[in-house]
Amino acid sequence: MESEFGGAVVRGLHRYVRLVIDDLRLSGNAYYVQLDPTAGAYIALDRRLPGHPGCDVALVWNEREGWALALETDSREDLIVVERLGTEVLPSPRVVATFTRDAYAGEPMGDNGGSPIPVCHDLAERLAVYAPAALPA
Repeated sequence: MESEFGGAVVRGLHRYVRLVIDDLRLSGNAYYVQLDPTAGAYIALDRRLPGHPGCDVALVWNEREGWALALETDSREDLIVVERLGTEVLPSPRVVATFTRDAYAGEPMGDNGGSPIPVCHDLAERLAVYAPAALPA
């Protein structure tokens, strides 16, 4: 993701993901974010999904498809997306946390991938809003 906002976008993405983690009340730092070649995030979850007892679960995000729950079956295989939030590319951290909790409760989830998510033309600006304020020099 190219951006004229530079570090503010990186800091914003890190904080946005940390807010999702905080809303989920997860401990530890089992997550990563990236901006190149496309913006994305990965959060390891500490519980298995109902119906998938043999698979680790991750909450993943990218700038084109938004948030999804994915199964990790083997470190050599790609993640298997089982459900997408499907509302927008950058929903509030609380919406992401609710989607995740509902999945663990066996509630109907967002979308199975059939609905396209609108392109977010102001993603850099929206991420920069999450950036913590710079400390005065």
